[in-house]
Amino acid sequence: MNDKATNYEANMAGVAAVDKAMRVVVALEAARAPLRLSEIAAATGLYKSAVLRLLASLEKCGLVVRRSDSAYCLGNLAFRLGRAFDASFRFRAHLLPLMQKLVDAGAPSPSFHIVHDELRRFCVLRLDSNHSTLDRVREGDLLPLAAGAAGKVLRKQPSDFLADQWPWIHQSRGERDPSCGALSAPIIGPGDTLLGALSLSGPLAQFTDASVEFMAPLLIEACQRGSLALGGRARHGAQDI
Repeated sequence: MNDKATNYEANMAGVAAVDKAMRVVVALEAARAPLRLSEIAAATGLYKSAVLRLLASLEKCGLVVRRSDSAYCLGNLAFRLGRAFDASFRFRAHLLPLMQKLVDAGAPSPSFHIVHDELRRFCVLRLDSNHSTLDRVREGDLLPLAAGAAGKVLRKQPSDFLADQWPWIHQSRGERDPSCGALSAPIIGPGDTLLGALSLSGPLAQFTDASVEFMAPLLIEACQRGSLALGGRARHGAQDI
């Protein structure tokens, strides 16, 4: 291995202190509630003394706040980062109206997912359908990348989007939750990059062959319109959209 490759790998290893600090932030986010020092230490596997030093740094930048009861929670920077994410990608502005149209058309609950890491996907947007029974997906949920219709879409490689025979619709029946089914298709951005997966999900009984035949064209049209709105281009026979 040459020196350039060695230096690159060393740089890509990151900084240990930052990695540990992010473990603290992730623990607070996952808890969805204030945590005491001992609880953060248990969740991260770090010593209390190390956690305390990390919390001090995180407090200075506003990412963490220490409450009067000595518990810690996410600070205003976390909110600002969320707003900045939304402003950068504009998923909410462009996709929520399309998701509402799916609900109005009688489709199961729509949601939009992006890759979180090698094992998980992140639910960015979710609307409940008008059906009396619902699945339990919510905005902010981390779900397995290896299971479910959205996971099948998000595991595709960029080259897959260049092939005309690439299947837009992916389906799951009881993969992630034995009682739920889903349909999913990609939202494609500039340069044929995969931005995320738009899904329709609900109780398995809602995914009969007849209902899938009804839902699939609606989902494809929504994905086409979403892709165009986010800088992509119409593909696979939807150039008239």
